[in-house]
Amino acid sequence: MASRPDTDDYLSLFLNDTPMMDVRAPTEFSKGSFPCAENAPLMNDEERHRVGICYKEKGQDKAIELGHQLVAGDIKDQRIEAWKRFIANHPEGYLFCFRGGLRSRLTQQWIKEAGIDYPLVKGGYKALRRFLIDSLESLINSSEFRILSGRTGTGKTRVLQQLPNPVDLEGLANHRGSSFGRQVTPQPSQIDFENRLAVAMLKATHRIGGPIYLEDESRLVGRCALPENLRQRMSDAPLMVLEQPMSERIAIIREDYVENMLADYTARDGGEAGWQNFHDYLLSALDRIRKRLGGERHQHLRKLMTEALDQQQDNGDLGGHDLWIQALLEDYYDPMYDYQLSQKKGRIVVQGSPTTIIDWANR
Repeated sequence: MASRPDTDDYLSLFLNDTPMMDVRAPTEFSKGSFPCAENAPLMNDEERHRVGICYKEKGQDKAIELGHQLVAGDIKDQRIEAWKRFIANHPEGYLFCFRGGLRSRLTQQWIKEAGIDYPLVKGGYKALRRFLIDSLESLINSSEFRILSGRTGTGKTRVLQQLPNPVDLEGLANHRGSSFGRQVTPQPSQIDFENRLAVAMLKATHRIGGPIYLEDESRLVGRCALPENLRQRMSDAPLMVLEQPMSERIAIIREDYVENMLADYTARDGGEAGWQNFHDYLLSALDRIRKRLGGERHQHLRKLMTEALDQQQDNGDLGGHDLWIQALLEDYYDPMYDYQLSQKKGRIVVQGSPTTIIDWANR
């Protein structure tokens, strides 16, 4: 492998989805890293904890000495093999630690002793994170936004993907943004969400250009919070209102929240457990809005949902779901959305079907 220099070209790393090997400990990685980073730690959490205590009590030299004692022999060989596998899969990548200091230099040295030159990211995680924070702040302030709104079930995310320069906030947060919106896989940490958002905004600006299209979201997408300055910019931006007939909205919700969610749970958990977890997901999502529905309406909808699930389990018929979906839309989601839209009427620039919205955006 030809030798490549270390880099501080953070923009290129993110625009090109460059693979990066994060050699920080697993607990550091889980709190936040980057979309194209994989964790291949120099030290595990326990080793890092012990070295940290030694550093505080006895200084850097003793801490380094302890680190070499803890990561030695078979453990060292296993770590180097993991790094070599990453490098074989990603010869164009880079490695980093927290500040681009001791851990990444040591990793780089051990890899070199194994016969491989592999570059690191100067400044490490801290510099990469600072670059994304500053970039996101700047892009939010300077970008032109257009916001796609519409009643629940109109298929906003599907239409968003067909617009000229979309940033999918729900996709980045791995959540559909409502009580029913959680996915089978967990949401990212807040830091990971912010990093994903910054990278998506960089790509929208540098690769495509022009107005950035976002779906109308509240402050929280699941448990991921939008930056307050982005929420402010979104609240002032031109609004595109997507409209669909009730029959189409019911079909979209049935596909997204019944058919696809059951398939996802089954793929993850197997047939029997997958069905039970899907069953619990739907009922618990309804139960979370019980207070807002009111006791009587909640009980009525729960009865419809339970009957639909029983019917689906007995013979695969999904038709029973249409009853609770339509009732929930007409009695709960639509009045809430219509009130919110009435506060935004002065911002509406186009209103209509998916084709109308897409044609307008592409003009």
